[in-house]
Amino acid sequence: MMATTMLQLHYYPGNASFAPHLLLNEIGVPFELRLVDRTKNAHKQSAYLALNPNGLIPVLVDGGLVLYEAAAVCLHLADRHPQARLAPALGSDERAHFYKWLMWLTNTLQATLIHYFYPERLVDEGNAGGAAQVKAHAQARIDALLQQLDDQFAAHGGPWLLGADYSAADAYAFMLGRWTRGFSSRPAREYAHLGAFMRRMLERTALRKTMATEQLTPPLI
Repeated sequence: MMATTMLQLHYYPGNASFAPHLLLNEIGVPFELRLVDRTKNAHKQSAYLALNPNGLIPVLVDGGLVLYEAAAVCLHLADRHPQARLAPALGSDERAHFYKWLMWLTNTLQATLIHYFYPERLVDEGNAGGAAQVKAHAQARIDALLQQLDDQFAAHGGPWLLGADYSAADAYAFMLGRWTRGFSSRPAREYAHLGAFMRRMLERTALRKTMATEQLTPPLI
């Protein structure tokens, strides 16, 4: 019998690799973590660029498959391991909403968070005033997006983003919500329904294991 190749997740603590790492712990299959040390610019070195030419984290290696883009990795894990029930049934309305929210999280909320954390990427070098303006506008936009998430939880009254059932979208929403923990305006934890979701996530065994492995320190959310 041919041996199964162990999954490899190339990660950095607290980065966009957090959601895939959490899902691997939720699934419970064996996997190997490969640290990509951003402090040493490892994500820009040739060995890593051969896996992801964008120089971004994460990368998942699943046998002969090399996959980047965190949301794509999450979708792949949900599809490859249906027994974990990380996504609604294919073809269902619930599955369509799952796609909608995961794409919204990565394309809208995450993209705006990147503008907040790296505003200098959108202006000419040395334009501190322009970078400050980009950051301020991004933060205002993020406030509105967090309110949209809070409204979603309020509308259905369920414990998870899609309602009654936990999914890969919850891992992604938690990851992005956690990124706001240092905000001078309202971080995710301060929204009534979104904050309750963040605290609920902290109770999950897989999440506690992921945080412990990545050695994340308070504030956790």
